Amino acid sequence: MIRAACAALACLIVVGACTDTARIDKDTPYAPGVDRKKEAVDGMIVGNRLLEAKQYELALDAFTRAAATEGLTPKVYAGLGAANLGLGRLGQAEVQLREAIKAPDAAPQTWNNLGVVLMDQGEVPEAVEVLRRAFALSNGENDEIRDNLRLALAMNDKTVYDPDAEQELDLVRSGSGQYRLREQFP
Repeated sequence: MIRAACAALACLIVVGACTDTARIDKDTPYAPGVDRKKEAVDGMIVGNRLLEAKQYELALDAFTRAAATEGLTPKVYAGLGAANLGLGRLGQAEVQLREAIKAPDAAPQTWNNLGVVLMDQGEVPEAVEVLRRAFALSNGENDEIRDNLRLALAMNDKTVYDPDAEQELDLVRSGSGQYRLREQFP
């Protein structure tokens, strides 16, 4: 009993030492309110930081708040598309990234993200063209874009080989200088 009382007293002392009594309003049991006089942090900055931290759902919320204040600009579309790509919502990401690249000054990363979405959806030839554009816009200096372009080119060049469809063929002359393939029969 005495040990339990001592342990509880020790916890209260430690917790009491950690709190800042200067900011706590003792008249209310609730958390401090929001200071509405201060200017809010830009939603685009918050969203980009959250994307870097791989917090895609929170980034989506931040970009949505930015859209409410700035409107649906190409940069907001790019942020929304990147967040949806991170969440695996490829259809939404594609629509938003296509809106973002309509701007003449679209960032190479936006083109890269669209190329990744297209590759994931199996639209490899279009992905190659989009990634080539991203690579050109980055002056060939972005390793991530270069790697994505290499992957898309490799996927584009991949041919499907079906061993069951293989046939035995003979080359047969069928006239003066003309040849044709004929299936061999057993």
